[in-house]
Amino acid sequence: MDTITTDASTSARADDFALDIWTQSATQLLVVSPPDTETVFDRLDELHRLANKHLLREGAVLLRGFEKGQVADFHRFAASFGQEMLTYEFGSTPRSRIQEGVYSSTEYPAHQWIPQHNEQSYTSRWPMKIWFYCDIAAAGGGETPIANSREVYRRIPESIRRRWRDKRLMYVRNYGNGLDVPWEPVFQTTDRAEVETFCARHQIQCEWRDDGNLRTRQICQSEALHPVTGEPVWFNQAHLFHVSGLEPEVRETLLSVVDELSELPRNVFYGDGTAIEETVLDEIRDVYADVMLAFPWQEGDILTLDNMLTSHGRAPFTGPRRVLVAMAEPSPA
Repeated sequence: MDTITTDASTSARADDFALDIWTQSATQLLVVSPPDTETVFDRLDELHRLANKHLLREGAVLLRGFEKGQVADFHRFAASFGQEMLTYEFGSTPRSRIQEGVYSSTEYPAHQWIPQHNEQSYTSRWPMKIWFYCDIAAAGGGETPIANSREVYRRIPESIRRRWRDKRLMYVRNYGNGLDVPWEPVFQTTDRAEVETFCARHQIQCEWRDDGNLRTRQICQSEALHPVTGEPVWFNQAHLFHVSGLEPEVRETLLSVVDELSELPRNVFYGDGTAIEETVLDEIRDVYADVMLAFPWQEGDILTLDNMLTSHGRAPFTGPRRVLVAMAEPSPA
């Protein structure tokens, strides 16, 4: 992975903000900094204009050097864009609700990498915008690397893109049993009828098991067209859901206690139920690694992503870390 660079030709000023474009591999990030101490609300209209312009260009905007606010300020800033704030409905990882519309980032152990992904690209509806707020920066590591989804698409061989486009992807999830997130927090209800209604509305096949737990299957896209720019993006989480993405010890343990691959807490197949080649998934993981941009968090940073144009992940870390998340604007039906 290349070092982050800032070309002098990409540095500029707008409305007295310092603007720098950081580039690493084939991913770019606009960094906006104020000339003096101020909050993100002091010139909110200018920040909206910059974000709306550059999210469609670079796909990512980092606000750095503004006065650090509270969690409520983060929510207020995300909501100020005027789009519907979303809950973490049908989530795939453990999170905590901090307040209305604000969640913890994925609560996986600190030593684990969270691979690149576009939020909720394992289903048929997703947020178009996602914000991250650094409340506490880790002592070491803990970056939220990003990657240009357009470039990922371009670098994946056409033969793979065509096969995945034609076959599509089937995500299989088995909830609970002490192995994965229970279905109640995932669907934010304890009412089975509400779960069945949600699944029917989103073309998700659901099955109640004899032990009271739930299995779902959903066939989804491998790529998508951005509704504004019209650009194709690689848009799925197959490399993350697939059993080959697990740490070797975890994978070995899980495979020793389940009878079939479809019994794993989560796995993914081609849409016709056939196995996805692990060599292909490794090739896709390599593309993400080649395209990634990573930077150390500073407390008070706000990172805004166009969720279709830019993926994100999480690096391992040491010490306390608190990065919060808000999401908005449901994708077009």
